[in-house]
Amino acid sequence: MKRRTFLHHTTVAAAGIAAALVPNPLAEAQPASRIVDTHTHFYDPTRKEGVPWPPKGTPLYRTVLPKDWLAVAAPLGVKETVIVEASKWLEDNAWILNVAENEPCIVGFVGHLTPNEIDFAGSLKRFAANPIFRGVRVSNANFADNVDKPEFRAGIKLMTEMGIELDINGGPALHLPVAKLASEFSELRIVIDHVGGAGDASALHKEWIEGMIALGKQKNVYCKISGMQEQTIESEKSPGHSPHDVAYYAPILDHCWNCFGADRLVYGSNWPVSDKGGSYADQFKIVSDYFTAKGSEACEKYFWKNSRDVYRWIERNPKK
Repeated sequence: MKRRTFLHHTTVAAAGIAAALVPNPLAEAQPASRIVDTHTHFYDPTRKEGVPWPPKGTPLYRTVLPKDWLAVAAPLGVKETVIVEASKWLEDNAWILNVAENEPCIVGFVGHLTPNEIDFAGSLKRFAANPIFRGVRVSNANFADNVDKPEFRAGIKLMTEMGIELDINGGPALHLPVAKLASEFSELRIVIDHVGGAGDASALHKEWIEGMIALGKQKNVYCKISGMQEQTIESEKSPGHSPHDVAYYAPILDHCWNCFGADRLVYGSNWPVSDKGGSYADQFKIVSDYFTAKGSEACEKYFWKNSRDVYRWIERNPKK
């Protein structure tokens, strides 16, 4: 081999070895073969009718569509999402489904309906006719005030029969009532949003700790690891600057892991609300660091397999 050729091959080989030794940020950011973000919000305040949320004059009051989410999520390998509706306007469920029609990144949608409303059955059947509609979200007031009403329970029964999932957005006061409902409707799939309203990881309350234990005992209840940065004390003092190291959130993450295990924890960003705590990359790195330490199987389950089990989202890109 000529000296010039030898040097060329040696240089290329050395460069290849060096490249292999340099961490690839994208590879590090993708702890699983597939990642589905199960908690995003999309809306457009510029619509003629406006939006009921978020309020004007806040950082969130801006147009937020799939392309905006993909701009921050796709570089990290996150290209599929389940939307959770925050708007209480009935027709905003239809608006999201219309958006989803031409957005294959949307694999599921959790609508905003109240099970005890007079027209709940009709609305549920109407929206569930679209396979993207996978669940119903309820929050503090419309759950706590109605959970024991016959009409609410009739709505829950219908959801169970139709295979529609229930998202719970609320704090520790709802944990025991939700656990009771899960026990009575054992075929109903339930997701607890935002780590059950844990609050700041440095000051966890007994009610949350015990409530999560009760929820974890119900095998049809899953926990969404989302919204942690938005619940810190720092997020109120200095929005966007919550702690972004995994150690800070370990008390929450460890308790959720102990209560729900590898099979019932799911990934969600709560974007763009998550901006209150930090960037999309910040929140992603926290959970990525934590679950990577749990091993590849735990990562696969957390980042997409468990969400498929509980939401039963649909494949929009079969060739993926």
